[in-house]
Amino acid sequence: MVYHNLKALIKGIRACKTVADERALIQQESAAIRASFREEDTFARHNNIAKLLYIHMLGSPAHFGQIECLKLVASPRFSDKKLGYLGIMLLLDENQEVLTLVTNSLKNDMNHSNMYAVGLALCTFANIASEEMSRDLANEIEKLLGSSNTYIRKKAALCALRVIKKVPDLADHFTAKAKNLLTDRNHGVLLTSITLVTEMCQTDAAVLEEFRNAVPLLVRNLKSLVTTGYSPEHDVSGITDPFLQVKVLRLLRLLGRGDEKSSETMNDILAQVATNTDSTKNVGNSILYETVLTVLEIEADTGLRVMAINILGKFLSNRDNNIRYVALNTLNKVVTIDTSAVQRHRNIILDCLRDGDISIRRRALELSYALINESNVRILIRELLAFLEVADDEFKLGMTTQISLAAERFAPNKRWHIDTVLRVLKLAGNFVREEILSAFIRLVAHTPELQAYTASKLYVALQADISQESLTLAATWVIGEYSDILLEGGIVDEDQPKQATDKDIVDLLISVMDSPYSNYLTRQFVVAAVTKISSRHTTSPAQQSHIAEILTKYTTSPELELQQRAVEFASLFALGEVRVGVLERMPPPELKATVMDVVSENKPVGSTKNQDVDLFNDEVPPAAGSAPNGQAATNQELIAEIFGNSSGPTASAMSSPPPTHKSTVDDILGLFGSSSPATVSTPTQALSSNPSSAFSLLQTQLSPQPPAAPRLTSYTAYDKNELKVTLTPQTVAARPGVVNILARFQTAGGNPVTGLNFQAAVPKSQQLQMLPMSSPDVNPGATETQQMRVVAPVGSNIRLRLRISFSVAGRAVQDQVDFGGFPPGLTVAS
Repeated sequence: MVYHNLKALIKGIRACKTVADERALIQQESAAIRASFREEDTFARHNNIAKLLYIHMLGSPAHFGQIECLKLVASPRFSDKKLGYLGIMLLLDENQEVLTLVTNSLKNDMNHSNMYAVGLALCTFANIASEEMSRDLANEIEKLLGSSNTYIRKKAALCALRVIKKVPDLADHFTAKAKNLLTDRNHGVLLTSITLVTEMCQTDAAVLEEFRNAVPLLVRNLKSLVTTGYSPEHDVSGITDPFLQVKVLRLLRLLGRGDEKSSETMNDILAQVATNTDSTKNVGNSILYETVLTVLEIEADTGLRVMAINILGKFLSNRDNNIRYVALNTLNKVVTIDTSAVQRHRNIILDCLRDGDISIRRRALELSYALINESNVRILIRELLAFLEVADDEFKLGMTTQISLAAERFAPNKRWHIDTVLRVLKLAGNFVREEILSAFIRLVAHTPELQAYTASKLYVALQADISQESLTLAATWVIGEYSDILLEGGIVDEDQPKQATDKDIVDLLISVMDSPYSNYLTRQFVVAAVTKISSRHTTSPAQQSHIAEILTKYTTSPELELQQRAVEFASLFALGEVRVGVLERMPPPELKATVMDVVSENKPVGSTKNQDVDLFNDEVPPAAGSAPNGQAATNQELIAEIFGNSSGPTASAMSSPPPTHKSTVDDILGLFGSSSPATVSTPTQALSSNPSSAFSLLQTQLSPQPPAAPRLTSYTAYDKNELKVTLTPQTVAARPGVVNILARFQTAGGNPVTGLNFQAAVPKSQQLQMLPMSSPDVNPGATETQQMRVVAPVGSNIRLRLRISFSVAGRAVQDQVDFGGFPPGLTVAS
């Protein structure tokens, strides 16, 4: 059955009882439409195209109607043109070859006497224009921007926007006309022209400078919108044209960024908008939010910035979760600009930690971390610990890390620091990173005056709860090392010391080993701890015999590592004095920079000054060309040595942590596309042909040492696809030409980043070495790090090419960026 019009076809399709019937009907009708096209029936063409577009919207093929749409466009009838252009927009895109046939029709209709026909052509161009079409019709668009008809000017401005996006080189063609459009009184024309100017300024810096002169005009337009009374044509919830106000504010933000004169011109109107806009309605809040962003990005007065942050603080008390989320997200970005102003809203930020929306809790948590300093560390850590007790599991890993780092950095005293970490271990011991646990043990080892207190607290905590893994590991290690202190001084309590016996301690540790919460690591810790206890002079012979029986029991354990330890420790019992010497108390571990942050662990806890940290405190490599012949080795030779490749040196300075596949070497060395010989030399070290020994040598050369260099500003190198990478350069006055760089990786969204691979390259005149990344997986709220060192000629600027690949939210991302944002003079001796 052939349907003569669209209405009949829709009725027929709706009458189908099954999908198969519908598909058969569409195929039958499509065949009839194709037959009609072959007969060149001009009267039926309009109905056929209408039916075909409906079939296309149902998902069936309709590409065979493209040429017929072009024929409709060529018709003198307006209704045919309208349907033809609609068909072109639906059935064609900018990659279709048929599109070249449309260019002439568009050009003719742009000069049509009927303004609605011109509007159809402009609308079609704005939707499907390709780069070639944009070049062909740019002059026509430019002429229409000067039309006396506001309807045409508005659409022409949007077409000019399409041209600039496709061909940025043509931006200067529209500069003069765009300036004239900014004086237009019609709101529609003004809205589209501001959108056009914004795109032009973002595309070309020269155009941005030229439009700075238009700031007073934009200020007048915004002022008239703010002061205009009720205007029924543009009123939205009592506010005059909020869409135009938002567009003006965004353009002002672009023009005022980095320009004091332009910023000063707009300060007054921004203050007026911020104070006079009604914040009880969502429309007013949108304008206030854009005003805040503008104030924070331009060179605004200090008072105006404080007012903007106060507006964000007011947003936090709004009932709408979207507004609160936006406020928290913005405060996270500006907290480094004016921390004291954000601190005033600390209480309401902490209240957001108890919000039912998990997104708001996450943003409030991130902001709370940024607010911690020496003066409020006790209050904020107390609130964070209270939240940790009831937090979702997905928050706990990041929280334990951040709380421990804040305690390490801002602790008023070591007693408070230890109490805080103990509380973290009790509340979320199953969500503590290995680096944090190691830092806590080092802290205890370096604090002899608090070892009895810490051992007592851990002993009591372990008696109460053995389900928290990190708490169990810390308690087992500390009790094993300092059991003699516990036995001599008793369990230190707030009221009265309580006596502990060696049997109590050994039985507690054995209960840990036998509990359902124990794992292979816990059992290894316990075996080592009880063996240490057996060598202390305070341990009775009965308990020493008991421990020997325990070790003998585990010499046949199916766990290979546990069996090996038990056999070794059991053998020590027959060695008398040797056993005591081997198992004596360990010296305090070597102090080093915390992996998670540039925080030195040998600084006095609670110091308000950032201690110096030298990430690569080794000898400075000789300058380029100064190493003796036969002794210098380039980074590429080092990589080749690791992988057993003895070919000659290459020119690329690409570097990454030791790769795992030989093909990665070629990938690294080919990033700059150069293969000429390199002249930059590295430290004079003789490399073994053994890959593992070469890797060990590289780690030895780059091993972190005690701090010695000032901490500098962090610079954002990459911030997209939910990943943020910042680089912190550090220099040492005695080593001109050497720049140590700490790369930090953080998630910018709520999804974890996995499989992160970070590679870097420097020009031929510079040399780069890197340490492995702390972890290739970046969880929300956590920070992973990687350390690098660049050796460059004195006085040169540091430039990096970064290649980043990772997976986030189920999609793989690979990106490459060039970074040169470090300040000049880093390599100059100070």
